[in-house]
Amino acid sequence: MNWTVYLAGEIHSQWRTQIADGVRDAGLPVTLCGPVTDHDASDNAGDDLGAEDQPFWKDHKSAKINAIRTRRLIERADVVVVRFGDTYKQWNAAFDAGYAAALNKPIITLHGSEHRHALKEVDAAALAVASTPQQVVKILEYVTTQV
Repeated sequence: MNWTVYLAGEIHSQWRTQIADGVRDAGLPVTLCGPVTDHDASDNAGDDLGAEDQPFWKDHKSAKINAIRTRRLIERADVVVVRFGDTYKQWNAAFDAGYAAALNKPIITLHGSEHRHALKEVDAAALAVASTPQQVVKILEYVTTQV
């Protein structure tokens, strides 16, 4: 069985690459997917629908276009990994975690100990709380290869 794993969350570090490398190196039956990580492309996704005078409406249109992709991929995922980084508040990651929880998807959160208190409710919905991409790979290795 091939597993689909959606990688939600911050886009400013190499955590996705580290997980992808670990999955590849371990030969796991895992397909990774995630949001658009090109910040400009994501912010401008709705531009073809017409220019906006107000930044709110530009963001609103782009968020809805991005949501078509994000929601579909989360709905199809077997597991959702949600990364909360150090630099920015990832409101989108919290939303993705909530959406995955509402769909009863298994969630693995990924964050440092400094976010433990702020994310206690999100972590309570997760089936695993990891602090490194390597731990995520080990979890994926276990769940995809045990018979």
